[in-house]
Amino acid sequence: MVQKLNSYSEVTEDIIKLSERISGNMHIDPELYGKFEVKRGLRDISGKGVLAGLTNIAEVKAYTIDDGEMIPCEGKLYYHGYDVDELVKGFVKDNRHGFEETIYLLLFGELPSPEQLKFFNELMVMYRDLPTSFTRDVILKAPSRDMMNSLARSVLTLYSYDEKADDISIPNVLRQSMQLISLFPRLSVYAYHGYKHYHDGKSLHIHTPQPELSTAQNILHMLRADNQFSELEAEILDIALVLHADHGGGNNSTFTTRVVTSSETDTYSAIAAAIGSLKGPLHGGANIKVSQMVDDMKEKIKNWHDDREIEQYLADIMDRKGFDNSGKIYGMGHAVYSLSDPRALIFKQYVEQLSKEKGLDDEFELYTRVERLAPQIIAEKKKMYKGVSANIDFYSGFVYKMLGLPEELFTPIFAIARIAGWSAHRIEELNGKGKITRPAYKSIRKHRDYVTFSDR
Repeated sequence: MVQKLNSYSEVTEDIIKLSERISGNMHIDPELYGKFEVKRGLRDISGKGVLAGLTNIAEVKAYTIDDGEMIPCEGKLYYHGYDVDELVKGFVKDNRHGFEETIYLLLFGELPSPEQLKFFNELMVMYRDLPTSFTRDVILKAPSRDMMNSLARSVLTLYSYDEKADDISIPNVLRQSMQLISLFPRLSVYAYHGYKHYHDGKSLHIHTPQPELSTAQNILHMLRADNQFSELEAEILDIALVLHADHGGGNNSTFTTRVVTSSETDTYSAIAAAIGSLKGPLHGGANIKVSQMVDDMKEKIKNWHDDREIEQYLADIMDRKGFDNSGKIYGMGHAVYSLSDPRALIFKQYVEQLSKEKGLDDEFELYTRVERLAPQIIAEKKKMYKGVSANIDFYSGFVYKMLGLPEELFTPIFAIARIAGWSAHRIEELNGKGKITRPAYKSIRKHRDYVTFSDR
């Protein structure tokens, strides 16, 4: 007899028994991937990705080729051919925020003139307006405990307000992209406030973004009850948005955008799919795991200045005896970079400034010790095909905590930045008029004779 459900989310004994049938029929022997030369995760054993497409938008450089041999090098990230390190130095030197011009660069392929950027910013400000009653009827009506799910729901609902939702002409997709890029901060912060109010009984603050403020400034303005923030806080959040804006076509969420776009679906569906991809803890959710790991470390390690105590903690993690028993030191290693993640190197110098302002020098030193010691522990415990270094997630969670951003918004902040890249890749995919993306999977199930219903 089928068990009666007591709640929508209940896993009954019936479901558990049914799931037991899956393990035998859905299991793939890992050795078969080598036998059939399958590039699992679309990467070879060295970590090099399978070439699936071409792009002008961003380049991730982690090695050079010498006589056919891959030689690891210090990591570099380029947006439309411009070194991101130089872009950041440029707008920091001018004492201005750079995320808006980074959006322009990703979408149009060139750095804007002052006049072009002014016009673009005016358009983006205009697109920040939500449809009438959208905040009340959509964002606040059924607040989700996960802001990424709330963000995806809002994006899919906006389809209903767009009379040209299915038009995939480049001008229309550009218009949709600019609207979504402009709205993501508002949708994310409002979703957070709605959830904290209706589920945790916190005061409900719904602040309207201000036209004279940058994206980074408006995030802090909308998030905080008193609307106040320091210039250094806004500057570092702006840099975080720039560094997260794109990472080539091969990262999971951008590849998702291009795969879904290749079917010629609408913009809202493509971006919602990318949000679902980014939500995963192996992608956009990684900085939360870093933050939680360091919190656990601060409790377990008595002397934060003792390398041996830190090494033991990290070794326990690798032996699946520490933190979440996953065997992973979060924030260490990257699918592409080996010697260094350029985003982490850029970010680190500003993180140090902020830690001094917040009086968290000791915590920053703990991070730097882990950054130095973790690669050694990983190399000792694990067979490595390439180097290991800190990735941007290692420091971003620490920064967001210092900025007073709640963990619930860590991944949405990533999405607020990365939608710029998603939009650029969607437009490039549509403009190239390519084929629908359809890789091959080899079936290893042997053919069987049909068994009639009465004989089963």
